[in-house]
Amino acid sequence: MRKYLQARAGCIVLVVMLFHCSTASAQKFDLKLLNHIRNDRNTSLDGMMCGFSQSMYPVSIGVPLGQLVVGYATGNQTTIRNGWTSTAALGITLVATYGLKYGVQRQRPYTKHPDMIIPESYGSDPSFPSGHTSTAFVTATSLSLQYPKWYVIVPSYLWAGTVSYSRMHLGKHYPSDVLAGALIGTGSAYLTHKMGQWLEGKKHRRESDWFNPITAALSTPGSSPQP
Repeated sequence: MRKYLQARAGCIVLVVMLFHCSTASAQKFDLKLLNHIRNDRNTSLDGMMCGFSQSMYPVSIGVPLGQLVVGYATGNQTTIRNGWTSTAALGITLVATYGLKYGVQRQRPYTKHPDMIIPESYGSDPSFPSGHTSTAFVTATSLSLQYPKWYVIVPSYLWAGTVSYSRMHLGKHYPSDVLAGALIGTGSAYLTHKMGQWLEGKKHRRESDWFNPITAALSTPGSSPQP
């Protein structure tokens, strides 16, 4: 548990350091890259990018919800556990993302540079980190860890990567916002997955410790467990 909390704190510190590095020395590059992505884009892709961006909500909510519905309907304990792990990872990601958003208070690129960046639509919440990206990546990473097959991993990360790119294509976020969001989502899913494994292992050890004396007594000829 302590290692989990330390790793979680380390992930948050890394993201904050990324932001400070961006504001200190790489802001011009950040803006230049966004300007290139947004203003030199293929405008025929705008509709598709809007679709991918909007798909974040139904997919990220639908995955854990679907796991829980299927798990409880079939009585599959692994699917139920995966559903609650996905839900926990999503919750942690949202808390970390919006905690940083309102803690850092970075202006959206179109607010700070209205002469350079004209977005597809306007939002009111702070820019850093990208919530769409962190949520997409926590979903993709959770699925990839729970079902480590190429036909799950490849589409999951292609979807998450496209959602992330769409946030820059649509003029909503700096590249560093997107990178930070990917780190938060991936880190939250990985750490939650590991914590779930630790808790499951602890549960099995506790059950094993309780059953071992009884098993040993029953396996001894002429003996019976003491009340």
